Amino acid sequence: MHIQTYTFGPFATNTYIVTDEQGHVLLIDPACSNEYERQQLLNHINRQSSNRSLTILATHGHLDHLWGAKWATEQWGVPVLMHPDDIPMAQAMQQQYDLFGIRRQAESFPIADLKSEILNHKFEILNTPGHTPGSICLYWPEEKVLFSGDTLFCMGYGRTDLPGGNMGQLISSLERLFDLPGDVKVYPGHGESTTIGAERR
Repeated sequence: MHIQTYTFGPFATNTYIVTDEQGHVLLIDPACSNEYERQQLLNHINRQSSNRSLTILATHGHLDHLWGAKWATEQWGVPVLMHPDDIPMAQAMQQQYDLFGIRRQAESFPIADLKSEILNHKFEILNTPGHTPGSICLYWPEEKVLFSGDTLFCMGYGRTDLPGGNMGQLISSLERLFDLPGDVKVYPGHGESTTIGAERR
């Protein structure tokens, strides 16, 4: 498994490209917000995968993790997979733009229920609500890798003061993550990577 990290957009959001031995690509949180960032993503994926079989997945429905969703779905002809509890949030993207004072016209893009799709990877989908109702993490036990979205950061965790946030749920989600082995490497939605052991101290 090969993992490439890009940090995109005005919110410095991490986008991950995970390529397996068969050349299948998992694009996590397409945050590319301009042509230069989109070209970076496209060039890397074209180099990594000759068959260009690709799955797009969002860890949650916030705008900064979906800047490039419309472009990516058009580029590869597949929908964004997302937990159903966050699909309404992603479909109401204009409300998020207005909340943050972003002068941008929302564009719709195809979304599919994550539960109705099968990923061509050995990831476990962990439901970790709190930051948003439909926040998820992706865990690959064999590789000891966790993509934590905005649930867990290096020396921090996701905010709960936005619509749909719930601190009680987030605490429960963090406790679930802290039950994972300490040497699991964590790739968060923002900031540097860390480990479960470092964060539960």
